[in-house]
Amino acid sequence: MSTTFRRPRSPRRVAAGAAAASVICLVMVGCQPEPPSPSASVTPTPSASPTASASPTVATPAPTESAQAGEDIELPTGCEQLYSSGMLASLQQKGPLNDPGVTMTSTQAVDALELLTSGIPTIRCTWGAPSETGLATNVSIVDAAQSAAIATALANAGFACESRDAATVCRYTQTMVDLDDDLVELTETHALRANVWVSTATINFGSEGYTEDIMATLWG
Repeated sequence: MSTTFRRPRSPRRVAAGAAAASVICLVMVGCQPEPPSPSASVTPTPSASPTASASPTVATPAPTESAQAGEDIELPTGCEQLYSSGMLASLQQKGPLNDPGVTMTSTQAVDALELLTSGIPTIRCTWGAPSETGLATNVSIVDAAQSAAIATALANAGFACESRDAATVCRYTQTMVDLDDDLVELTETHALRANVWVSTATINFGSEGYTEDIMATLWG
């Protein structure tokens, strides 16, 4: 099974498509993501030739032996339960939690997005106000077959995946230059462990250690 990234429309001030939808479209109030296109690659718009770098594709790691039913956990009931006290305080300084105007999704990989919107149990958490900066996370409950399918789809889509801390972690990063010659950094990070899938997308949002903090908090 392969996964493709959609080619978003080019907004007025952004020069290229990316692993997420356009910077403005993802974060501004009232702008909803469009259905992914069947394109198999991330392609710049014809209006400019931005420079971009993305993580290389690597083979999907086999599911870790520790990611089994004995480690299954219940879905948290509130976003504050996902983070350590230090990480929560840091996030609160960056912007509001779950601003209704932030519409960005936590993934733009087609197969992953289809599963995420299929009705699986999930809690959604966003940080930041509507702007050109933001973060969106979904923590979802999946079964073993869904977890394996997600890992395979992400690797096929160009994510760099590795086994780490009893989980399969997949990352994708793209840096581009917009029409104002400003750097725009787009990231996606996914972690799969036991019955949990943590998916996070960011736009110009420093998130070092973010996913690792969620995983450590969930499993104690």
